Formats: sequence, structure tokens, C-alpha cells
Amino acid sequence: MKVLLVKLSSLGDVVHTLPVVQDILSAHPGAQIDWVVEKSFAPLLSPLVGAGLHRVIPCELRRWRKSPLAAATRAEWKIFKSLLQAEHYDAVIDLQGLTKSALVARLASVTATGKRYALANQTDGSGYEAPTRWVADVAIFIEPHIHAMQRSRVLSARALGYSLPPAWSYGLNPALAQSPRTKFAIKTVAFVHGTSRANKQWPEEDWVALGRRLAALGFQIALPHGSDEELASCERMAAAINLGSEGRPTTQAVIWPRLSLDALTQQLAQCAGVIGVDSGVSHIAVALDLPHVQIYNFDTAWRTGPLPGTAGGHQVSVYAQPAPTVQAVWDAWMSCAPTDAQAQSVV
Repeated sequence: MKVLLVKLSSLGDVVHTLPVVQDILSAHPGAQIDWVVEKSFAPLLSPLVGAGLHRVIPCELRRWRKSPLAAATRAEWKIFKSLLQAEHYDAVIDLQGLTKSALVARLASVTATGKRYALANQTDGSGYEAPTRWVADVAIFIEPHIHAMQRSRVLSARALGYSLPPAWSYGLNPALAQSPRTKFAIKTVAFVHGTSRANKQWPEEDWVALGRRLAALGFQIALPHGSDEELASCERMAAAINLGSEGRPTTQAVIWPRLSLDALTQQLAQCAGVIGVDSGVSHIAVALDLPHVQIYNFDTAWRTGPLPGTAGGHQVSVYAQPAPTVQAVWDAWMSCAPTDAQAQSVV
């Protein structure tokens, strides 16, 4: 069986779709699975090639639509179509539910008995556009109130006719185990403070207060960044954390260099845990099965946060408006932190 998954963006949505690959392989061990994704997110999937995925087909629809008639765009589009249509699929599953994903699904080639599957309806809190069902051979209704990860899993199971496994796997850890890894101090907690939406951010002074508490337990604080603005924030936070709560300088907070998505994933995998806002990188922490606290200023954790009982309870979300307190995040971290950290707890 040859299956094409269409999930183009964004990073968090791509992460939430990862268990679909493992579900399909569990039900159809010999399945050949390809995935169309925006080029910027393809590095996240690259470790899975040969370890669950057959091909990752990158596209740049976000960039191409800015200059659709440019010679470079037309040339790149031609190459993309050639890659997309190199196989004939038994099933093409549009897991995005948008016009752009419907276009990709329509362009893909299917076998004589192959079908295109898509969402028949919008689910709570998600985007949805009608063309996704217009071009599908089979549109599948999904319960409106459903977690983002479960939505993709349910759609794929109903499309391919298998029972949804009660447990799930993202497949990242086995894939990363086959890749070269940097030797890294394991007693590190990464602060995923950056997000594309300002109203999802947590105050810098709260990150500093939390960082000082963790430093008192002997943890190193890692500060990743993906933009110049986030780097400036890292520099301010690192300086304040390293000043220490009593004015004694430390070197507990370190700023990571700007990393590619695959390198960032490998670095996160070697941490003791991650504390972060609602962002794609935080969702990677969930996929890596790390102790993790996800911070929400909006009551949307039910849809995108760690599922209740996920990973034995060592991944939790914290919600409050206008934002959770430092104490609430600290308490959540201590509830899921490594045992040695809990034993050394100081407040």
C-alpha cells in the first residue's frame, strides 16, 4: 500500500501529525508512506526517512504564492509536481483541510482504485476551507471537539479502515537514536520562550525568576532562539539569571546558537526537560517524551497541549489569564521533573 500524507504546516501541526505514520505502519506493516510538507519543516521529518517514511516531498507554497509568475517559481513548481507525481498512491490523505492542501492532494497521482480522503467538516479551534472536501473522493466527518493530534489519527484510521490504537508513538526517539548526537550535559532545562504570537508569550521577568529557581537546583538553563528578536530576549534573560538572586554571578544560563530544526530537535532530546509556551518547539518536546510544562495564556490546552495522562503524567499544561504565575509553573515542573530534582526542591 502506498500512502501520501498532506500536512504542509505549521510546525506544531506537523508534530501533531507524526503519530499517524506509526499508526499506519502498525495496521499495514508494509505500507510505503510519503509526506508533503513545507520545506522549512522538512528537517523535522528527515530522521524518519527509512525509519517510517519513504519520502519527504518539500514544497514552498508560502513563498511561491508571493510571486507566482516569476520564472524561478515556475521552475520550482515544475520540479515539485514531478516529485509529487512520481508515484501513484492507493490513498492520498489531506490532513490539513485548507485550500492549499486540497490543491496538493488534487495534483497527486492515484492508482486506478486509489482515493483522495479529506475532512468533511471544521473541528473546534481549527482552520478549515471548503475546497478540501470538493476535491476529495471521500470526505470524512470528524467529531468537532477533538485534540489536534487525535483529529489526524482518527481521519487516517477511518480513511484506511483500521481501528485506532489506544496508545500512540511519534517515532522521533528511535529515529534520532540512529543519528549522530552531540554529547551534552543532561542536567539542562530548555526554556522555549519564543512564539509567533506575542499574546502567547510569558513575561521575561517570570522566565528569569523561574531560571533562578532551577539554577539553585544545579540545572543549566538553555535558551534557544529562532530570530533576532528572540536572541535579544535570550541575552536579557541570560544576563539576569546569571546575575543570581543574591547578586552573585553564575554561568547557569546559556544561549544556544541558532540551530536548524533537526539539530534543535537533537539538542532538545538530550535535555532533562523543557518548559515552554504554546509553540511548535514545545510540541517537539512532547513528541520527544521529555518532562515538559506547557504554558497557556488561553484556554486551548485541551486542543494542542499534552493529553491527560500523556507520558505517564510527566507532561502537563498550565493555564491562567492573563498568564500563569511563576509559582504555578514551578509547581507543575516539580510534579513532572526528574526524581532527583524533586528531592532537591527549594522554593
